[in-house]
Amino acid sequence: MTMYTRYASLAERSVFITGGATGIGACLVEAFVAQGSHVAFVDINREAGDALVARLAGQSQGRIEFRECDVTRIPELRAAIRELSGTCGDFTVLVNNVANDQRYDPRYLSEQAWYNSLAINLHPAFFAAQTVQPMMARQGGGVILNFSSINALSGPSKLPSYNTAKAALLGLTKSLARDFGTDKIRVNAIVPGWVITERQLNKWLTPEAEAWWMDQVCLKERLLPEDVAKLTLYLASDDARMITGQKFVVDGGRL
Repeated sequence: MTMYTRYASLAERSVFITGGATGIGACLVEAFVAQGSHVAFVDINREAGDALVARLAGQSQGRIEFRECDVTRIPELRAAIRELSGTCGDFTVLVNNVANDQRYDPRYLSEQAWYNSLAINLHPAFFAAQTVQPMMARQGGGVILNFSSINALSGPSKLPSYNTAKAALLGLTKSLARDFGTDKIRVNAIVPGWVITERQLNKWLTPEAEAWWMDQVCLKERLLPEDVAKLTLYLASDDARMITGQKFVVDGGRL
């Protein structure tokens, strides 16, 4: 297991993570488990979610809970949050991680494909935040972290709906930071570069693509899920208590 800085404020804190079964999400689950947090996560991949719980259950000083959930079905997402709060307690950390970076040629992108992309890359973040807001207010505050992407700022090709959704999350972050601030709820955006997950290795990371990327960045190393998780832990902790409405880029110096 990766060694993480320990944040005393995260021990026994209730954390909800979307898209937590694989990739960056699974690393986030593991990172909060290592802090002794009560971690609940949802994903559409039941097999991977169950396997992650089985692997981490013995390492957790808090609780770890998983529910299969299609986050594009907002009532299902809301129900999962409310059900899991009954086990883990009112959530005071929400990590809106779920995403799908499917490529589309904008000349042939159908109306339904456009809506489907926003349904996973944008809409769940707002409605999850709306659902946890009363919980956080009852507890005297909380933290919402929205996962955007440097694609929102650089606009690579064949990702029009994904880029749009990730840009919208930056606006959502600013809006919710203002609207929820009176309840001491901090809202920030994490803006990763090209994080090398199993999906990226299987679908997109060719030797040529990696050589191009290394030519663009200042730090000539692969960006790993653990690098993003470490930033997430800090922003979720009380060490970042006066930081809100901001975006934090972790990309090895690409931008």
